[in-house]
Amino acid sequence: MKWPPISLFVVIALAWAGSTVWRERVAGQDGLMLAQRVRPGDIRMISSETCPYCLAARRWMTQEGIPFQECFIEREARCLADYQAQGSVGTPTLIVRGQRVIGFDRARLLEILK
Repeated sequence: MKWPPISLFVVIALAWAGSTVWRERVAGQDGLMLAQRVRPGDIRMISSETCPYCLAARRWMTQEGIPFQECFIEREARCLADYQAQGSVGTPTLIVRGQRVIGFDRARLLEILK
């Protein structure tokens, strides 16, 4: 078996590193724009305790200083009722200025908050 040249591994590593840096930069820019536009009460996140996407959204919004309220469908009957009333099919479900966003979609949040 012949191994690929080392340059192939270098190209893959550089592409991965560049992609990672770019994603972090875009996430930071989105965070800055959202933090400037969001006011307390604008975002309510309906979460599940076992949802990895909820955890990622919570961490990102907290890190970026974006105010949001959160409730958990397993802990709070009102939260579960709101989740069901929204016709949601997954978590996180974000209510952004009265509009439902299923899943964590930074671009959609920015669109609503323009």
